[in-house]
Amino acid sequence: MVKYLEGISFKECEVLPSFFQNDSKEFHNLKLLNLTKASPNIVENFIQNQDLKNLRWLCLQECMIEKLPNNLFNYCQLQVLHLTKCNRLQFVLDILSPSFNMLICADKLCTSIGKLNALLELNLSGCSNLQELPTSIGQLGALQNFDLHDCSRLRELPTSIGQLNALQNLHLSRCSSLQELPTSIGQLNALQNLHLNDCSSLQ
Repeated sequence: MVKYLEGISFKECEVLPSFFQNDSKEFHNLKLLNLTKASPNIVENFIQNQDLKNLRWLCLQECMIEKLPNNLFNYCQLQVLHLTKCNRLQFVLDILSPSFNMLICADKLCTSIGKLNALLELNLSGCSNLQELPTSIGQLGALQNFDLHDCSRLRELPTSIGQLNALQNLHLSRCSSLQELPTSIGQLNALQNLHLNDCSSLQ
């Protein structure tokens, strides 16, 4: 039965149900995983112990995690990643570095994000520690929706954001530390909606 599951929700779960507490690695068809407000133990253990190579949609909204699971960026089929209000996120592991695992501080997003070339939606809204984005963000060629609203410490956007040829919606409302937009924004020919409400420092 497990191997045919396409969606699982552990929303607000404190403890992983005993049925899932094993290393069966049989979730080959799992496409949707909702871990909203789940305990850090569930997030780490379930993602680490299961084969989720076909995962398309992952929600970690309001999870009290301090780091992202080491193998998260192995899921190159991932299309939607929600990290909304993960305010305890302190560092992530760049596990795709060819020479070593690199610790990157909470005020940055790891460069491996650019490897998720099937990603359609990236939601980082409310990540109050986020101060800058890596240039590799421009490698997300399929990205259509990028939500950064309420990233109050975000100071700038990389020039490479102009390479997001599929981007349709960019949400920057209440990014109160954002001072200017890169001129490469003008290269976003697919852009339909740009939200800049209450960007008080924008010049």
